[in-house]
Amino acid sequence: MLILLMFISSMNLLAQFTANDVFNPKTPITWLGVDFSEVRFIGPATGWGEVSTKSPTEMRDKYFPEWNSLIINEFEKFKIEDAVARLELDKNIDAVSKANEKTNKKELFSENISDYQTLDEETIKSMLKKYDFNGKDGLGFLLVAEGMSKGREEASYWATFVDMRTKKVLFTKRITGKAVGFGFRNYWAGSMKNVFKTMKKEFKNWD
Repeated sequence: MLILLMFISSMNLLAQFTANDVFNPKTPITWLGVDFSEVRFIGPATGWGEVSTKSPTEMRDKYFPEWNSLIINEFEKFKIEDAVARLELDKNIDAVSKANEKTNKKELFSENISDYQTLDEETIKSMLKKYDFNGKDGLGFLLVAEGMSKGREEASYWATFVDMRTKKVLFTKRITGKAVGFGFRNYWAGSMKNVFKTMKKEFKNWD
């Protein structure tokens, strides 16, 4: 009997998550952060906030980690658990932080509006295959930043759920959020807050 119980337990540990688990409020979720590694800023590089000109290096080394840290430090204000119909969430942004640190895009800024939304499901899957979850498993949730449009005053993201053990994307959906707030950091963080607000209203109808 003991051997049988151990076998069943090991099988449960190896069980793969499905899209149904994403929408099952009993399935724990870990917040993984916001992946900015493929984002494009639509508008001239000048006039983006406190400093007249932003650079790809400054975005990668300063703002990408600041946005993710802001969410972690003010987690209760972003209400991510409400967005995914959970009472609470675990948090681990290590894998996403590593992906952001490797961002090496010279053309981060674009004045071509067609560059605002360029990602698709296959691109998202390819991105997550490169993640290093450092042996962690379970169901993870992240936003993949796609475009931040100065003219539209909004940002486009892919709300993405992944089985961390297999790196399989279980569900991903494009969603936009209105940018709002004072200062460059807070302005675009506002778009993330609004994404979570929209998800709270729509999530139950996504499955």
